[in-house]
Order: sequence, then C-alpha cells, then structure tokens
Amino acid sequence: MPKTYMVGNWKMNQGLHELNEFFIQIDKADLPQGNFWIAPQMIHIHKLLEKTNINSLKVGAQNCSDQESGAYTGEVSAKNLAEMGAQFVILGHSERRSLFKEDDQFINRKVKQALRNKLIPILCVGETLEQREAGKTLETVLGQVEACLDGIRPTSADQLILAYEPVWAIGTGKTASPEQADEVHSEIRKKLDQLFPDTGKEISILYGGSVKPSNIKDLLSQKNVNGGLVGGASLKASDFIELCKATK
Repeated sequence: MPKTYMVGNWKMNQGLHELNEFFIQIDKADLPQGNFWIAPQMIHIHKLLEKTNINSLKVGAQNCSDQESGAYTGEVSAKNLAEMGAQFVILGHSERRSLFKEDDQFINRKVKQALRNKLIPILCVGETLEQREAGKTLETVLGQVEACLDGIRPTSADQLILAYEPVWAIGTGKTASPEQADEVHSEIRKKLDQLFPDTGKEISILYGGSVKPSNIKDLLSQKNVNGGLVGGASLKASDFIELCKATK
C-alpha cells in the first residue's frame, strides 16, 4: 500500500511571528504519528528544523535549482538543501510553471538533482481550466508525468511522490470532486506502473487544490488519493492539525 502524507506548502507566507505561533499550537496538540511535512520559505528552513526536532513533522523546500553549483545568482542547490537537513522538495508546482515559465524538461533536471542528493521530490502535475474544458486533462497530466520522469528509475517507492493539482482548483476555493480526483489519480497510477513496474504501485499520489478540513475525509476515502498537498489550510495550525488527524 502507498503511504499517506499531509504536506503543507507555505508558499511566500508565514513570517517569524506567525511561524512561532504556529508551532506553539502544534506543540500543544496531540498530533498522531504520521508523514506530516511542511515546506516553508527557504529562509525559514533552519528555523523549522529547530522547531520540528521535538515532534513528527519533517521539513523540506518549495523549489531547487536544476544545477548542482555554479554562477546561478539567487538559486538554491539540492545538495545544499540536503546538507542543511531538508528532506524533500516540491517541484513542478503550477505557480512555478505559470509564473516562472518552467517546462517539463527543466523540471525533469530538477527531479534528477533532488534524487541525486537524496531529497524526495514531490512532483506536481495538473491541467488548466482551458485544458480540462477541451477534454485534454489526461493528455496533459500524463504527458507531464512521463516528461518530468524521463530517465528516472526509482529503486524504492519512498524515493518519489507525485501530486495532482488541477490548476483551476488552486487557491480558488474550487475543488475537484473526490471522484474527479480519483479518476485522474487512477490514470496516473497506471502510468507509474507502466514506467516503474517494480515500484509504481507503491508510489504515493497526493491531491492538491483547495484541500481543507471540510473536504479531506471525502478525498482520502478515494482508493488512489494518498494524502494532500495543502496551501492555505496549512498556514493555520488548527486546520493543519485536523488535516493530519484525518489521515488516521
């Protein structure tokens, strides 16, 4: 069985005050054991690593460079993230694709950098509203999966996580119905099984797109939904705690 994860993507949010308040509540909560991860801004990774050494949360990054080192001003290497103590990195998020024009080949190089440095890549794939309305959801999503994982052969299902995030549901309050999500997750599962016969059945596939406490149980009840990649609802400790508890 694939593992279940709840991953908070804080994006460019949470200053030090909010971060400290978040962990005051987390430390008071009866958080169950599980795969509960948070990706803060890069500048706060060290701070979160200090905060999470007393609970079950793990810390990662929202992005990394496709290069290991060199004259790339403003970039952050997977190697240095791993040295810092980060354990995973979110790659191919729709905001990186749309705002920073990252394509599948560029993301593929980032995934390889992450794996080379023993970071777990959370590879995001998803379609826009226009692509969905044109009937191109599966063509788009499965094409991204194949291109972004080109030349990659995980030896363990734990080395890689996928996240399906319909772009039209991110930060809009709209959510793919549990059935819509499971339909796409099922096809991603088939593609992973085709690409990786030894590990594809066990690689976790998360859903991302306006995930919140009110819809998480219905999403997790679907056969092929193995957790959530959460934006806004991960910023509020009480909501994130509820999301984590829902995995149990």
